[in-house]
Amino acid sequence: MIDVDRIRKDFPIYSKQPNLIYLDSAASSLKVSSVIDKIDNYYQTLGVNVHRGAYDLAYEATRLYEEARETVSEFIHAKNEEIIFTRGTTSSLNMIAGSYRNILKPGDEIITSELEHHSSLLPWMVTAKHTGAKLVYIPLNEEGRITVDAFQSVLSDRTKVVALTHVSNALGFLTQIKEITKLAHEKKAVVILDAAQSAPHMKLDVVDLDVDFMAFSGHKMFGPSGVGVLFGKEALLNLLEPFEYGGEMADEVYKDHATWKDAPLRFEAGTPVISGAIGLAEAIRYINKIGFDSIHAHTHALQQYTLEKMSHIEGLAIYNASSENPVITFNINDIHPHDIATMLDQYHVSVRAGHHCAQLVNKFLGVSSTLRASFHIYNSYADCDAFVASVIAAKNFFEGF
Repeated sequence: MIDVDRIRKDFPIYSKQPNLIYLDSAASSLKVSSVIDKIDNYYQTLGVNVHRGAYDLAYEATRLYEEARETVSEFIHAKNEEIIFTRGTTSSLNMIAGSYRNILKPGDEIITSELEHHSSLLPWMVTAKHTGAKLVYIPLNEEGRITVDAFQSVLSDRTKVVALTHVSNALGFLTQIKEITKLAHEKKAVVILDAAQSAPHMKLDVVDLDVDFMAFSGHKMFGPSGVGVLFGKEALLNLLEPFEYGGEMADEVYKDHATWKDAPLRFEAGTPVISGAIGLAEAIRYINKIGFDSIHAHTHALQQYTLEKMSHIEGLAIYNASSENPVITFNINDIHPHDIATMLDQYHVSVRAGHHCAQLVNKFLGVSSTLRASFHIYNSYADCDAFVASVIAAKNFFEGF
């Protein structure tokens, strides 16, 4: 079981804001002190570049950076050579979509869904326009889920790319990606997985899932902002044209052409996100120490507890009561979500309001925006009670007009 009082001691923000009720971890998690310490140590004692210098500081920085790569590879059961450090999930997904502009051609099909975060959808939308390929959407079921049967209904011999979310950031629904990947591979299509929402909450095994590429971010899993991971199968990575060019990624450079190093360096042009990688590795060690079983048990219990309390509020619509991730997406009849969120902030309750960078989800739901509360290990039942009480208070206030 999670001891929330003990956990909060690991997050310095609670010592500065003891009344904080933070329910927006799906957007960005709070930061753990050991991660901050690791980043601070890099800047205080090293602060130099990696892979370049032949002096002690450079050796130590390189050791920590490559050790971070190994930590990430073990976290998702990949090879070290298959881990590329990026600026985040968005950067990772853009890199792959950009590289496929040299591969896709008119008539090819890219399968995606209305559940996608914009960073999983827009790069492929632009790539389709550049190449003449076609975007094909998986029909969602009535609940708003991607099903294997619906995927099969759009899969064809023209399918070359399948780009899907593992867990919807707006609704928290889990995609049956292992089954989908198997079917996609039968058509020789590649599968790109947006794991930004799943990485902080469940064990990811790229060998078991068999996805070809996968992306996630550090800032959603207690790590620093500005760092993310792109996983790619080694053989596929070395076939792709790099998306950026510059220092350290080149192998041989001539006046009229150049060759590139093998992955991962061919995709890490320039100075990489050194401190971010070191911080992300520490965040992973922290997650491993707690364990995903404990994380899931705690956050699921909070989600169910809150859902039960919210079910008694009249005029409140919940869109994802069965979500696998600890996310509750809802609206209050005739009251704008931003008004509710602003009122909740007066009670020190932080939730997200808007389209959550997933406008097609709102269009599917038939609303302009929604409220979203999301839970993590530092949340307590008292947080849930305060959240529900603040929702009722905000509802009563606006209905008074």
